[in-house]
Amino acid sequence: MGASTIELTEANFEGEVKKNGILFIDFWASWCPPCRAFAPVFEAAAAQNPDIVFGKVNTEEQPGLGQAFEVQAIPTLAVFREGVLLFAEAGAIPAKALEALITKVRELDMNQVRQDIEAIKKRESGAK
Repeated sequence: MGASTIELTEANFEGEVKKNGILFIDFWASWCPPCRAFAPVFEAAAAQNPDIVFGKVNTEEQPGLGQAFEVQAIPTLAVFREGVLLFAEAGAIPAKALEALITKVRELDMNQVRQDIEAIKKRESGAK
């Protein structure tokens, strides 16, 4: 792992998610060729965006975290902002797509996101 990424474990995961910034998570394993191909893209994005936390979860060493996220395939990328899961998708994405995702996450109005989540919860609870 590079200097700009952190290793996420069951011990530190929740603390990192609850921090108020942006957290990009790469679920990976050493035996996975697409994971190895995505690693330098993820590391480069981490180096270029020092204000964002880039964490890596080794699914071999942290099977509980992989299960908690229902990771079916690796690599899987998950994105949190202010403790809200905004994105989770399997597959290595190209550098330009990762840059575009970072820009989108930065530009989100989190107050609007929280209002949307509340509206969905109200609709779902009213539908029962």
